[in-house]
Amino acid sequence: MKKGFLISIEGPDGSGKSTLIKELAQFYNEKGVEVVVTREPGGVRIAEQIRQIILNPDHMEMDEKTELLLYIASRRQHLVEKVLPALERGALVLMDRFIDSSVAYQGYGRGLDLGAIHWLNQFATDGRKPDLTLLLDLPASEGLARIQASRSDDVDRLDQEDLSWHEQVRQGYLAIAKKDPVRFVQIDASQEFQKVLADALDIVIESWSL
Repeated sequence: MKKGFLISIEGPDGSGKSTLIKELAQFYNEKGVEVVVTREPGGVRIAEQIRQIILNPDHMEMDEKTELLLYIASRRQHLVEKVLPALERGALVLMDRFIDSSVAYQGYGRGLDLGAIHWLNQFATDGRKPDLTLLLDLPASEGLARIQASRSDDVDRLDQEDLSWHEQVRQGYLAIAKKDPVRFVQIDASQEFQKVLADALDIVIESWSL
């Protein structure tokens, strides 16, 4: 049986992750590949319920460590219930955010201890990392403008953070990618989408053969 392959798509809010995942899934589905599209937080029933707690804009008083631990709990349930079984079947798993989002958002964004976050990620995943991570990079101001234009009536708790916080998250992603250049490939998400898609396909085809 062909070995499964896990790709995480990371990036600041508004970078186009969901759109890219949809197009990548269609490309590989048309080639007869089993593709599992999923997201964090969420992906399975329990994790989706945790997602509603985390992102609810009525929960602005949430403590930073509470936020992190909810993400970690969601991650564990999602991984064991959906992601690992799909990989065991030989599927291509396209995941909207994974372990690096906690480092970028709760580490660089919230200022929580990076060592503690890495330990919690290790604990929750038993050390499982993506085989490939695509980092869609663009200025935080552009990402927030896209969110405002596309879903101004559906802004979650994190979307309401100020521009400087979102820029800290972006810089966090760039720092993470610099430390792990083998797994991470950075894509300029400010390009026209068709160019973003073409760049992503080139990377995935080079990294994982059918």
